[in-house]
Amino acid sequence: MGVKAIKIDIGLTEKSRAKIAAGLSGLLADSYTLYLMTHNFHWNVKGPMFNSLHQMFMTQYSEQWTALDQIAERIRALGYPAPGTYAQFAKLATIKEVDGVPVALDMVRHLVAAQEATARTARKLLPVVNECDDQPTADLLTQRLDVHEKTAWMLRSLLEE
Repeated sequence: MGVKAIKIDIGLTEKSRAKIAAGLSGLLADSYTLYLMTHNFHWNVKGPMFNSLHQMFMTQYSEQWTALDQIAERIRALGYPAPGTYAQFAKLATIKEVDGVPVALDMVRHLVAAQEATARTARKLLPVVNECDDQPTADLLTQRLDVHEKTAWMLRSLLEE
């Protein structure tokens, strides 16, 4: 006995929902890759800045973990499956994994680039969301942009003299 899909009627066309869900899937992939990178660096950072970076990275990956759920749940609310495998994330992400264990300041540089890439992915979806009049997704994207831009700024500040 098959389960019949229930029609979704939330004021967005199926085409709009599909386009937004695809964009959010890319954001989820970048966000997960950023999360994993940040957590990896938290585990492996060393040197004179160990304590401050270890704590900072933990704060960042904890925030990122919560965001993953929010993004995935928005995709589901639009009626689409959220990507959830390494293979899917690798295919969708604009961020590439870092090989090996970089030195502390190189970790910071990688995270600046990854935060900025995630912000670009979110920003790229805003015109689509605004055109479709999808306020909940616009709100989510605005929140994510605020976090990624602020975090990138804080990380960049560590690299300046």
